[in-house]
Amino acid sequence: MSKDTLRRFQLSRRPPPVILIMGGMLVFAISIFASFILRAQELTHAVSVINVEIPVRVYRGGIFVDSLTIKDFEVFDNNEPQDIQAVYLIKGTSIKREEIAPREEAKKAARPQVSRQFALFFEMSDYLPEIDKTLDYLFDKVVLPGDSLIVLTPLKNYHLRSEALAQMPKEKVKEQLRGILRQDILMGGSEYRNTLQEMRRVLATPAAGARDLPMDQKLFDYALYLSKLESLRHVNEKGLLDFAAYLKNLPGQKYVYMFYQKEMIPQYSPLALMNYELEYQGDPTVTMKFLEMFDLFNRNVGINVDAVNKAYADSSISIHFLFLTKTPAVRNPVENAVVGGLHTVAEISQVEHSEDLYGAFGDVARATGGIVDSSGNAAAAFARAINASENYYLIYYKPKKYTADGSFHELKVKVTTGSYQVAHRAGYWAK
Repeated sequence: MSKDTLRRFQLSRRPPPVILIMGGMLVFAISIFASFILRAQELTHAVSVINVEIPVRVYRGGIFVDSLTIKDFEVFDNNEPQDIQAVYLIKGTSIKREEIAPREEAKKAARPQVSRQFALFFEMSDYLPEIDKTLDYLFDKVVLPGDSLIVLTPLKNYHLRSEALAQMPKEKVKEQLRGILRQDILMGGSEYRNTLQEMRRVLATPAAGARDLPMDQKLFDYALYLSKLESLRHVNEKGLLDFAAYLKNLPGQKYVYMFYQKEMIPQYSPLALMNYELEYQGDPTVTMKFLEMFDLFNRNVGINVDAVNKAYADSSISIHFLFLTKTPAVRNPVENAVVGGLHTVAEISQVEHSEDLYGAFGDVARATGGIVDSSGNAAAAFARAINASENYYLIYYKPKKYTADGSFHELKVKVTTGSYQVAHRAGYWAK
């Protein structure tokens, strides 16, 4: 799989022209990581007919339970009970306890690969200071010898292989990555931020004595910017599926941490909107535009969420969706008013419109046994997600009546000896 293919994995808030322009400006940053950039090849993979692996996390009151044994678990494949071959308790990269079923065929149970592939996915338009603390936590307390790191920014993807991490001091790698992240996020999100600023300018009312646009013209211009905004945050379904397929072929345990920043879109405030609707109630065209763009506006994620859920569950990837509620202060349009007099923002509200992607990627996280966290502090949310990743059980079983018919097999893991919260992947494709 080429680097060009990997570039398409990320969600995009930037139009193609920006990619071309920015590409020439990233030569220095990319050259720093030249020896680390991923050079992957296509690999073939099939679900094993001998062993299926299920990472399982068991909690009581939010605390991981590490005292369970093989007798405490039950596994169901398409509602059919299965014979568990082995259970391993994993903490970090260490196998703390292992139990093999006392059956001859169970002796062939797969030995866990506990090396780790971390993927940090930054879908952000603003660089938050807490990202610095996130990197500190990652390199100071998490990354161990044998681990690999993939970083996906709004502009570029990087792969720091385990041998590269072993050769360079962590502090040096961290500082280089910090600089690249800041640059990529700010440059990659510039068009998105500029579009929001233009939307605020369109809605703002000029100061007394300045000429204002007719309302139908304002709504037309706003609709154009709204359409542009939608194109900038388009979700690439094929890229998501390709990324799942790529991660599936990597050895060891795979963890994806998706940092998604809350989206706030400028709209008329409720009071201003009510006043305008009353003022233009005799003009059905304008009234309908108000309803479409403000009262009735909602977003469609535009991907087959079920297909994405199954792809990541099948790849045995643990996705943790970290929804960042912190956003920078909005710049006042007065600062940029050059023509037509000064503007005021009193009638403009910032309205959240992240519901589509929050719901979609929350579903993906739960389908992989990961967590969904909403926080104003990216570093704290990341630390909680890491803690959820570090401790788990690996359960192995040989499916009964296995047929490689291409169907999706739903998995269910139960703990029979108490009331617990159990998280695991939703299933696998029988191929």
